[in-house]
Amino acid sequence: MTALLQAGIPSPSVGVWYVGPVPLRAYGIIIAVGMVVALAWASRRYARRGGDPDLLFDLALWAIPMGIVGARLYHVITSPDQYFGPGGHPWQVWQIWRGGLGIWGAVALGAVGAWIGARRAGARLGPVADSLAPALLVGQAIGRWGNWFNQELFGAPTTAPWGLRIDAAHMPPGYPPGTLFHPTFLYECLWNLAGAALIVRLERRLRFKAGQVFALYLMVYTAGRVWIEALRIDDAHRILGVRLNVWTSLLVFAAGAVLFLLAGRLGRPWAVAPGEGGSKAVGADSSDEDTGPGEGAGGDEAPSASESGPRADGPDPLEGEAHDAPADGGAPADGTGTAEDGPSESRADGAESTVMGDGDGAVAPD
Repeated sequence: MTALLQAGIPSPSVGVWYVGPVPLRAYGIIIAVGMVVALAWASRRYARRGGDPDLLFDLALWAIPMGIVGARLYHVITSPDQYFGPGGHPWQVWQIWRGGLGIWGAVALGAVGAWIGARRAGARLGPVADSLAPALLVGQAIGRWGNWFNQELFGAPTTAPWGLRIDAAHMPPGYPPGTLFHPTFLYECLWNLAGAALIVRLERRLRFKAGQVFALYLMVYTAGRVWIEALRIDDAHRILGVRLNVWTSLLVFAAGAVLFLLAGRLGRPWAVAPGEGGSKAVGADSSDEDTGPGEGAGGDEAPSASESGPRADGPDPLEGEAHDAPADGGAPADGTGTAEDGPSESRADGAESTVMGDGDGAVAPD
């Protein structure tokens, strides 16, 4: 028994360092690192599809602040007793460095911020969101280590050798000293990294329409949250005995599935059109070894992710309106002409683009 209690993953003894009077908290540093890594990789992915690599950094000026506000609002709304209940501390609402950021609020308001930035830049949100999809999973995998430093959001007791050790100051009531807990931060980190690798792998094999890759992100992430949430023992609102975050995960998973199907039928090609958000070319050279974690250059053209054969391009489901104009020279507006038809002319967000007819006008991803 003594050997078992000595096993497990230790928790950090220090979560804050001081440079003079200025505190440097591990939680905030790790969240910032996750954001930078995600943004850098997403920018490279967007550039490889013909977009302006600087556009993602411009959108971040809108998305990150709104995402942080949304994350905190979601946490406070779903955990009001901690701040406004008996013995609560209302002023701690502003102390985000103590932890308490809800991913659903971050995704919701962060998406609104990205949409605002994309509209101002004249870019479609679909290709932007698809470029972000696996990068978000990697950023979230990094960010979860902030929970390790804060010794929070761990799971139920376990006898597994990888159980997490918690010090006395953070030990939940009713558990004896030395109890090991499921390291849910580690589970989610590994799940997210595996999900990012899966999405990149699917991109190499399938040809997606705009919005489908982001829909995959929603489904992959929420599938993991369902079982990870079931392990946690921290206080949470429950509906029919089930944690609120589990219900939210199920709803978002369903929304992701619907988005995937709609984008496959109505979505526009994945490539970024010339002039769109400062882009310079359709389908940047994917032979460049400009890859992120687990990403490489694509090989042969892959089959469609949703169906084979010609398909009619419609509005971008993440944008909400169509911008395509009829093609010149009598060619079909969706660019589904035969090899003899030659290039088909289409219009995206007011800028002319030339897409070589490849069956449905899509450009094969990496």
